[in-house]
Amino acid sequence: MQTLSVDSNRDRLPRSHPLRVVALGDSLIYGFGDPEGGGWVERLRRQWMLDGSPGHVVYNLGVRGDRVEQVTQRLEDEFRNRGELRNRVPDIIILSVGVNDSARLQSPQGRNFTEFSQFQKQISELLVRAQKLCPVLFVGMPPTDETKMPFLNCLYYNHQDQYRYKEATRQACAAHNLPYLDLYDLWQQRGTAWWRPLIGRDGLHPNPQGYRAILTDLRHWEPFQQLQHRDRSREA
Repeated sequence: MQTLSVDSNRDRLPRSHPLRVVALGDSLIYGFGDPEGGGWVERLRRQWMLDGSPGHVVYNLGVRGDRVEQVTQRLEDEFRNRGELRNRVPDIIILSVGVNDSARLQSPQGRNFTEFSQFQKQISELLVRAQKLCPVLFVGMPPTDETKMPFLNCLYYNHQDQYRYKEATRQACAAHNLPYLDLYDLWQQRGTAWWRPLIGRDGLHPNPQGYRAILTDLRHWEPFQQLQHRDRSREA
């Protein structure tokens, strides 16, 4: 079982202030498709501002269409410029990226947007760089609706490729001892009749109900619970 850890050569999570979290990735971080709540990151941000909440801070750094290469390129600058509270850098990075890399271009048989072996190298590099900054959690991709492809008339997402790319990500996280929330397997295990109504008309992005479901799965995920309980135990 994976747990949230900090390397011995880095400072432990601070004890005296709410956590600062950066959520970095693609449109699943940005929350596209959820005009009601702004996606799971925004829903979490609002919950953390309620009276009686721990007061943690989360920054939404999602960019639509980003692939692993783009997220890696902006990782450190985004991280270094999100520490205005008490002039400190963030305490946690939540990553979610990879679905755009898996898309096939122009036809269902076209090439993947990011060639698979290249993706394996890039995802490992992203994790190494992120892990040097602070503790990391990775939230995987939910399944897309293949029956509604193509997306934007040119991108074809399918479950076979999604599975390959999410497995490469999961295995890379395991190799680096980073917690990985496998939404793809979790949702597929619940059945098509459960998850398909949670995907929007474009077949790619969750709808408001889908983003609520992601946040619920996140909140029930032990590494995320440890993140929140860690702060409470320090205040006791």
